[in-house]
Formats: sequence, C-alpha cells, structure tokens
Amino acid sequence: MPVEVIVKTLFILIVVIGALAPVMTWTERKQSAVMQDRIGANRADLGGITVLGLLHPLADVVKLLTKEDVVPLGANRIMHLLAPLIAAVPAVIAYGVIPFAGVYTFGQDTISMVVSNADWGLLYIFAIGSIATYGTVMAGWSSNSNWSLLGAMRASAQMISYEVTMGLSVVGIFMVFGTLQLQTMAIEQDATFRILGFLEYLIPGLQLPAFLSAFPFVLPKWGIFLQPLGFLMFLATIMAENKRPPFDVPEGESEIIAGYFTEYSGMRFGLFFMAEFIEVVVIAGLVTTLFLGGWTIPWVSTADFIGVVTPALGEGVATGLCVIVHFLMFMTKVVVMIWLQMSLRWGLPRFRYDHVMDLCWKGILPLSIANIFVTGALLLLLGDAS
Repeated sequence: MPVEVIVKTLFILIVVIGALAPVMTWTERKQSAVMQDRIGANRADLGGITVLGLLHPLADVVKLLTKEDVVPLGANRIMHLLAPLIAAVPAVIAYGVIPFAGVYTFGQDTISMVVSNADWGLLYIFAIGSIATYGTVMAGWSSNSNWSLLGAMRASAQMISYEVTMGLSVVGIFMVFGTLQLQTMAIEQDATFRILGFLEYLIPGLQLPAFLSAFPFVLPKWGIFLQPLGFLMFLATIMAENKRPPFDVPEGESEIIAGYFTEYSGMRFGLFFMAEFIEVVVIAGLVTTLFLGGWTIPWVSTADFIGVVTPALGEGVATGLCVIVHFLMFMTKVVVMIWLQMSLRWGLPRFRYDHVMDLCWKGILPLSIANIFVTGALLLLLGDAS
C-alpha cells in the first residue's frame, strides 16, 4: 500500500537521518572524550544552555551551510558536485530493507515493520553499498589534486576488495536460515536452541538430561551463536567498507591530508561525513538483524509475549505493546553496535595500507571460504538439527 510505504519511509528518515545521524557527531566526540579522560564537546549553547553538548550537531550544520562551496581550479565541476550525493544517497536508501520490528496481526490486517520486505534484501544492501564506491572515486579524480586522487585509488582498492570478503562472510548465515530476506532471518532467530542438542543427532538413542533443556543451557537462536566467526568477519569487513577507523587509510590525515575529499568545503564536505555516520547506523541495524536477533527478546518469543499480556489487556493492546517493545529492543541493540564501532574507532590505531589489504586477501578471505565449507558440512551432518 503506497500510504503505508510512505509512512514507513518517513519514519526511517526521521529516526535514522533526523535523529541518529546528527547525534552521531556528538556521540563520537563524547565517547572519545570519555575514553581519553576529557570533557568533550560542551561549548555550543543557546542562552547559556548547552544540553550536554547536544547543540554541537546543530552548530555544525549551520556552519557548513554558511561556508563557501569552493570548486578547485581545473576540476571537473559536474562530477565534483555530484560525487557527495552519490556517496550519501546509498547510505540513506539502504535502510529500506532492514526491518525494525516483526510482522503483526491486528484483526484482519497484517502489518510488516519494514519498508520493503524484498526476497533479495541482503543482496540489495550489497548492491546499493557498492554504488558509494563511485562517489568516492569521482570525488578524488574530479578534484584535480594528487592527494585526492591517491585517496580515491586507496578507497577504490579497499572497498572493492572488502566487498568480496563481506559477501562471503555472510554466506554461512543465509545457509543456516535458508533465505536472503532480512525480516525472515530475524523471525527465524525468534527461537531458542539447546547448546548440546546436536549430540542427540550424532549419537542415536542418546537422551540428554532434562536440566540441559532449560536456562542457561538454552541460547537464543541468534546468528552470533550460530555463526560466531561470520559475525567477527562481517563486522570487520563492513567497517572497512565504510572506511571508518581503523580502516580509514583512504582519508589518512597524517599521510594524504584528507584523502579523496581534501578539496571539498561547505555542505558538500559535510555530505561525506553524513554518509559515513549514516552508514554506521546502517551497519548497526544490519548486524543487529543478521546476528543479534533483530527485534527479538532473548528467551521470550513473540507468541509468548502476546500470550502473557493478552488475558490482562486484550489481544489488540497486547500486540500493539509488543510492537513498541520490539522496536525499543531493536534500537537498544543498534545503540550497542554503534557504541562498539565507536569503541573500535577510538581504541585501535589506523592500519597501514598494506596491512589492510593483507587482512582482506590473506586473512578474512580464506577464513570466510573455510567457514562456508564447515557450515555446509555441519548442515549435512546434523540435518534437521540445523
């Protein structure tokens, strides 16, 4: 339904772009200050009110909008102006297939809390993400600057390389769940599994004691427990794809000034930063959906939640309350993943460029291929236990 899609789209734009993305600049400053025993951003104010430094994102926007937009002499003006948009738009529209809650029934109506529940949702994320590479390369080439061109060359090599390993690192997860549909993957994780349950499939006639089927010997059926190596590889590769520290060699301030966007100023300069911050939120949402159960509550399924609340409040209110709780659970996990990315950003030094490429081709690529073979072997061995 067009109206439903429009409402969901506006909701995503308000939450991701209108709320999370601007606050990300404050988060990065404050978290770095806490880790470095500093006060952090606290200067911007209105009438002496600083609101814990939360006015800094607003001050940044005003500053960037009022600064002069300079195009270098000899630059390709059209490509120079288009490059920031090509880099930023994919980050915005990628959230269209990431579900922020499940599928709920209200009487005769069924509501799916995702803008587009495409069968090829995961492939869509990868395809859209690869478009950002063009914006980065165009920015470096069109600026008529050696430093920008060098940054663009680094970015293109890094992003194209890590696209390969990023795709292979999640093959195991959609082998386990049997789908590329992100919402279906999250729904599949709305369950639990016994840690030692596979022994009953390997040893015919074996009956595990009853206490091994209860907490804490039962875990949520989250991707991180089914594919722990896949989680680590995917997080590393997708952060490298976003060119965030410690994988920020395309920018490399201490080496090549600012890399591919050295010659940018004003709001076009801000668009590159906005794209990176939005992608941090997209990464958090995608990792949450694939590996952290999405909106699901650990050890409490959707049916259990609605079933417990329905006798007291009625099925409609119970379902509505479930939607709210699931959305808050999803956002909590997203915030945790944003915190983790920021901690890695301020806790690790920048990798050397050859080390970044070695990690991709000599480290993660062989591990991701091995993970696929091991996952396939276990699926064949355990059969229905998967």
